[in-house]
Amino acid sequence: MTMNTSTPDPIVLSVRDLNVSFDTMDGTTHAVRGVGFDLPRGKTVALVGESGSGKSVTSYAILRLIQKPGRISGGQIIFNPHEGETLDLAALRAKDPRLFKVRGGKISMIFQEPMTALSPVHTIGNQIREAILLHRSVTKHEADQIAVDMLGHVGIPDPEQRLRQYPFEFSGGMRQRVVIAMALVCRPEVLIADEPTTALDVTIQAQILELINDLREQMGTSVLFITHDLGVVAQVADDVVVMQHGRVVEKASVRQLYRQPYHPYTKRLLAAMPSIDPEPDRIDKIMRGGPPSSDRLPDGFGFRSPGVSGTSSALGASSEVAPQMHRFADGREVLVWPQPIAEVTS
Repeated sequence: MTMNTSTPDPIVLSVRDLNVSFDTMDGTTHAVRGVGFDLPRGKTVALVGESGSGKSVTSYAILRLIQKPGRISGGQIIFNPHEGETLDLAALRAKDPRLFKVRGGKISMIFQEPMTALSPVHTIGNQIREAILLHRSVTKHEADQIAVDMLGHVGIPDPEQRLRQYPFEFSGGMRQRVVIAMALVCRPEVLIADEPTTALDVTIQAQILELINDLREQMGTSVLFITHDLGVVAQVADDVVVMQHGRVVEKASVRQLYRQPYHPYTKRLLAAMPSIDPEPDRIDKIMRGGPPSSDRLPDGFGFRSPGVSGTSSALGASSEVAPQMHRFADGREVLVWPQPIAEVTS
């Protein structure tokens, strides 16, 4: 699917009703179900949730990196570049040359663990040079100079010497900076950061977050930041997409989400954050908070999946009914379920 646009779309990436399934001997596992969100140009959107919620699978699907037995079973991934045609990445063939041009060139990714993202038997220079030569029409000498400039840009001292070294000669923080340099060396329009600070200590973590923010402002790159750490989200994101069990349960701005979470799962995530708050009832206050009276749920809907005890925990447990995203008056969206008539009228 391609479309022509005369002016850049304010939304650089739009994921619409994305579904990703894995076919196994035990049946089909639906890892991502109906996920949808927009990434505005020049902004940072955080995709958050606990491990196994579908965050990384969503990011891999955007770059078409899902391997068998996994497959994209539905939905659209609309990419609106500054120049050129608008593409539905989900509809492109696996070997479509346009997909190779986008992947690593216009959309890049910082992988979760730098030691697995870097080849241990090739120098840093060889690996960065390869990324440049694949996507830019330059000579090897020019590629080396671009690599040196980018390593210096991400704060690595003596970049010319570092090009000749191997990943094991770098500290964890420096390896992460190399991975960021590789992702940004082709000046992508979209940067996907898959938990880029997970294995780093808090000091290096703060430096990496500051670096990503600075590079976003300088290069105008839009960032999809994937994490399970809500403390990190507050430092980098403009908007937040909360996932649970493969579904989006809440979409809101950072300010809205931290001031008053609506969905019970979002409340539990915030309540689980470590805090120096001396108030013993801090968690109770968060859990008691709810939508303002002027922003009631639509009639006949609730946060709980029908037929499941407790609140909203087992998304998708009932296959006979489907949830839907409800937009509140303040602009945020929350996942709600149709409720049995007996419960609604009681």
